[in-house]
Amino acid sequence: MDSAALNDGSAWAMAGLAVAVLLGVAWLASGPWRQAQRRARLRAKPFPADWRRILRQQVPLVARLPADLQHRLKGHVQVFLAEKPIIGCQGQLVDDAVRLSIAAQACLLLLGAPAPAYFPGLRQVLVYPGGFWVNRTRRDAGGVQQHQVQALAGESWQQGQVILSWPDTRAGAARPEDGDNLVVHEFAHQIDQDKGLADGRPWRRSRADRQRWDIVMGAAYQHHRQHPSELLGDYAATDPAEFLAVATERFFERPAALSAEWPGVYAELAKLYRVNPLNW
Repeated sequence: MDSAALNDGSAWAMAGLAVAVLLGVAWLASGPWRQAQRRARLRAKPFPADWRRILRQQVPLVARLPADLQHRLKGHVQVFLAEKPIIGCQGQLVDDAVRLSIAAQACLLLLGAPAPAYFPGLRQVLVYPGGFWVNRTRRDAGGVQQHQVQALAGESWQQGQVILSWPDTRAGAARPEDGDNLVVHEFAHQIDQDKGLADGRPWRRSRADRQRWDIVMGAAYQHHRQHPSELLGDYAATDPAEFLAVATERFFERPAALSAEWPGVYAELAKLYRVNPLNW
C-alpha cells in the first residue's frame, strides 16, 4: 500500500473518530431533553383504577384538591415511583399502599410545578415497620462531645435517602386536618437540602426572592423562639430547617390557621411551592 492510501485511511479513521465524539457529545447534551420526554410520557400514562382506590383510602387529602391538581399529582406520582426506589427495612413489606402513600404525600410539594425536578438529590426511600434508632454526636454548651442514641420516626439525609416509619407515614396521611405529616416534613428537608445542607433557606430564583425569604422567615423563626406558637410547636424552634419543615406541614394541612397566625410565612411558602391550599 502506498503512502497516499495510508494517508487516506488515516484521514477516514480520524474523521470517523471525530463523528463518534460528536455523536457522544450530542447524546450527553440531549440527556435533559430525553429525561423530560420520558417524564412527560410517564405523566401522560393512565392512572390505574386500583391506584385511585388506594389513594382515596390512604391519602384523603388528595380528594380535596381541585380536579386539575389531582390530575397533576397523579402524573407526578407515576414519575416518582418510576425513579425513586422505595425499600422496606427490618421486614417492612412495601406494597402499592406503601408506595402510593409515600409518593402522593411527597409529590404534594411538587404540585405547583408542571415539570418539577423530582427531588434530584434523592436516591431511595427506606421504610421501617416502626421508629428507628440513630447514633448522634453532639457538643454541649461546654464544647464536650456527647454520644446519644435517638429514636426517630423519619429523617432526610444529605446522602440521598429519606427514612420513614410506616405507621407514622400512614397516620400522617390519614389525618390531613391535624397539621402533622411525616412525609411532607421530611421531603421539605429534601427541598431545603438543594445545596447539600438543610439550613431553612431553599434556593430561590431571584436575589429579591432570597432576600425577602431571609427577612420574613428569619424574623418568624426568631419570634417563634421568643414567643412560642402553639400552632407550630416546640420542634419548630429547634433550628431554621425544622421551622421550615414544620411550617410546611401546617401549610398543606392547616392552611387557614397558618395564614391567620403567620401570614408572612404562609405567603413565602405559597411562593416556594407555587400553590395556595386555602383554595382547596
